[in-house]
Amino acid sequence: MAGINGRPTKLTQEFINKADEYMDCWEELGEAIPSIAGLAVYTRVSRDSIHEWTNNIPLSVSGEISSSFSDIIDSLTATQELKLLSGGLSGSMNATITKLILHKHNYSDKAEVDNTSSDGSHSTDLKVTIVRPDKE
Repeated sequence: MAGINGRPTKLTQEFINKADEYMDCWEELGEAIPSIAGLAVYTRVSRDSIHEWTNNIPLSVSGEISSSFSDIIDSLTATQELKLLSGGLSGSMNATITKLILHKHNYSDKAEVDNTSSDGSHSTDLKVTIVRPDKE
C-alpha cells in the first residue's frame, strides 16, 4: 500500500487505534482541548500528514479506515468547539485564544458602525416615538 511518494501511508488501523486512544485520554494528558497538534504528538504522525489526510485520503486506504479517520476528526473538532464555547462563556479560558480558535470553527465577531459625518450633516440616527392608540 504505497502512498503518493512510494512510501506506505501511516493512515492504518494502528493509527486509528492510537487516535481513538487520544480522544479518550486528551484531558488526562493535561490538554485544555483536543487538537490536531495533540493528536500528532500522541500518534507520532506529523500535523502535515493529518491535515493532508483530512483533505485527501490516500487511495490505498480502505473505506473502513477512511470512515474511522473522518469520524475521529469530526469528534475532535466538535469536542474542541464545545470546550471552547463552554470555557469562553464561563470565563475559564483565555478570551483572546478562545476567539482565535473559534474563528477556525467559523465563528466571528461583529462590529457595528455609526455612520455620522464629522460635521453632523449626515446621520443614520433613527428616532422612534411610541404613541398610545386612540380609544374609540
